[in-house]
Formats: sequence, C-alpha cells, structure tokens
Amino acid sequence: MSVNPGAAEWPHRQIADQIRAKIQHGDWGPGEKLPSIPDIGQIYGVAKQTAQRAIDQLRIEGLLITRPGSGTYVRGVRRRLARLARGRYGPTRGYHTDPGGHYRQQVTLVGRSPAPHEVAGAFGVPDGAELLVRRALITSQDQVVEVSASWLRPSEVAGSPLDGLAPLTRPLYQEVEEATGRRYVYATDQLSARLPTREEAETLQIRADTPVLTLLHTAFDADRRTIEVTQSTWPGPTTLLTDDYKVPGPRPHLEDGPDVFLA
Repeated sequence: MSVNPGAAEWPHRQIADQIRAKIQHGDWGPGEKLPSIPDIGQIYGVAKQTAQRAIDQLRIEGLLITRPGSGTYVRGVRRRLARLARGRYGPTRGYHTDPGGHYRQQVTLVGRSPAPHEVAGAFGVPDGAELLVRRALITSQDQVVEVSASWLRPSEVAGSPLDGLAPLTRPLYQEVEEATGRRYVYATDQLSARLPTREEAETLQIRADTPVLTLLHTAFDADRRTIEVTQSTWPGPTTLLTDDYKVPGPRPHLEDGPDVFLA
C-alpha cells in the first residue's frame, strides 16, 4: 500500500481508493476495525491530516462508521431495495418480503402527531393536522438501516392493534385493512434524495453531509381515497435500488411517439 506523489489524484483520494478496494474485495469485512489514523498515516507515509481526509471521504460514502472512543469500522450492511415499497405486498397477498431473520423492526412511538406537509397533502388535510403515526427503526446485524413513519387516520384505527406499541402479528397493510374495512388497491411511491436531519444522522450513524434516500409511499382504496402514508429513510451510499421487470412487446395499431414530455 503506497501513495504515488507524482499522480494527478490527491494523496487522500489514492488512500481512499485503496481502502475502498480492500473493503469491496472482502479483505476488510463488515464490522472489522481499521487501523487508527496515525497508523494509516504511517502505512501510507502521509500526514495524519491526509489519512483523516481519506477516512472522512469513505465515511461520507457510507463505507465506514466511526464510534467515538472505539475507532473506525467497516459498515456492516448494504440494503437492497427491490421495487421500492412494492415488495411489502409480495406476489400474493399476505406475503411480506423482509423476513425476521434478516431485518428486525422496533416500534419506537405510536401516537397522534402533526402531519408534515407531504403527508398532509397525501391525505388531503391541512398541514399540521393531527394523524396517528407509528414510528419505527429497522435494524440488521444490530445496525439501524431504515427510519420509518407510517401515518393513518386516527378515527379509522382507534382501538385496533395499530393504536398501540405491541408488535403486530401481521404485515401493516393487513392490520389496516381489517381496522378500516377498506382494501389496498393502488399505491404510489415517490423517491427523493436530501441531506438528513440531525436526528436521522445520529440514528443512522452517518455524517450530516451524507445524503439519504427518502420514500413517500401512499396507499389508496378502490375509490382512490388515501388509506396509509409511510415515510422511509435510508442512508444513500449504502442503499441499492433495483427494479426487475418485463419489457412489453410491440402493440399493434399504436403509433410510435415520444415517451417523455418536457414541460
């Protein structure tokens, strides 16, 4: 392991490239502790400040996590999201894609709370209107990989298991269907990227300048009336979004035309 002082790339980026390659090749596995900053500086023959910049770069990318007083470790989880929220319903009703052996959910809060702008808009209520929220953390290998908040109309689920902290015995949508008497028929997913709030950064153990991916999942009944809105937040660099689908074949009697319209 060395740094080429004559290279066009900055030394800290060369170091980051080499450490990244070791992680990707499995030389340093999930949860493994890296050498200290002074040791990395000695290994590569650079100043501590240069070594620190390399580690900071990899922390921004989400590959490393620093625990104060303990050291820097390889982040243990890269989460693969298949078809956004579609996987929560599965190919048949009653199937849920996150088996407990891989991910665990901890409900941290259930109660009435003012709805944020995007949630209020989805329900068609004024900003700040009180809705029932179920806040939860999703963990894997003892690491928080997702922060979620599911919003419901309080009057529709009052007195049901959704109104308490006790773990649900079925997928959320099945509990909502039973409590409301309405069936999930349509759903919309909106994915965006932004910087985390301070609380999100602390919970997900990422830097304040590490972007997060956020999903706004809105479920509707047959009349297109909103049943549930769920906000999900993941660390951007360690989240992989995939969508596997069949490409439709040509359809007769349809004229070719633009698929994208720019306003």
